[in-house]
Amino acid sequence: MVMGPEPPTATTTAVVDEAALVAADGEAIEGRSLGRIAWTRLKRDKVAMAGGVVIILLIVVAIIAPLIVKLLGHPPNEFHQNLTGDNNLPNGRWGGINRDFLLGVEPEKGRDIFSRILYGSRISLLIAFLATVLSVVIGTVMGMVAGYKGGWVDTAISRTMDVFLAFPLLLFALALVGVIPDHAFGLSDNGLRIAILIFIIGFFNWPYIGRIVRGQTLSLREREFVEASRSLGARPVYIVFREILPNLFAPILVYATLLIPTNILFEAALTFLGAGIRPPTATWGGMLADSITWYEVDPAYMIFPGLAIFVTVLAFNLFGDGLRDAFDPKTR
Repeated sequence: MVMGPEPPTATTTAVVDEAALVAADGEAIEGRSLGRIAWTRLKRDKVAMAGGVVIILLIVVAIIAPLIVKLLGHPPNEFHQNLTGDNNLPNGRWGGINRDFLLGVEPEKGRDIFSRILYGSRISLLIAFLATVLSVVIGTVMGMVAGYKGGWVDTAISRTMDVFLAFPLLLFALALVGVIPDHAFGLSDNGLRIAILIFIIGFFNWPYIGRIVRGQTLSLREREFVEASRSLGARPVYIVFREILPNLFAPILVYATLLIPTNILFEAALTFLGAGIRPPTATWGGMLADSITWYEVDPAYMIFPGLAIFVTVLAFNLFGDGLRDAFDPKTR
């Protein structure tokens, strides 16, 4: 009697699987996660990596700004009017740049521009990061709920997004910040203004990421692993936060890095228009506003804070573009 092939057993299957994971040179093939694959692609993008290095340096400089100023500069609100001439302009060329004042001094007041730029980075990055976190949290939750539930819930959230996207945010921010009292919610002065700016920028920008998360959730909710969880009796909350959310990490991370420079520019614009942080607290937007009356005779006073904003925004945009290409190379 002719015997057929022996059916595979658990032992033989394990041997075959193990053999399949052995390369031709005898070394085991190591599986790679999506994160490791994306990191490998990101390392090849020299422009994005340069942007990431600049971002890390900016964060470190903002954190240790008091130490740097103590070693290389002067207190940001300390006047040095003896360094300005009769015309209120800094003595010397290029805004009074010398060994003690690395970027010169302000006209009329004589404050150290280098120190004020470092301290201004703390305000800009703090507001931008916290506002982005607020936008990401609200947008992610609302987008996942809308995409997973569908029906009237999706319609209500989507129409709410449309209303927020059509809202004149700049005019609303100018009007709201203009009527802020000096004391509220246990905060006062610029502490209260920072909190209000974080709320305005973060709360009204969540629909941008909400729409992206909603579209991704609509696709993910029909995938096999979601159907398997649903068939096993998993609750919607478990499915949304344990099955769908981990698969949204890449687009959320990419959009967050692209949203931070937008928030930096928005905060600088509000302060430039006089509706942001009050002087004498150093901010990049405030320095640009002060330089308006001096840019013709002392252009360095405008160039340095403008360069700080330009380099920061460019670094975040380059790094964000690199992350997007690393997680989804098809978008190139």
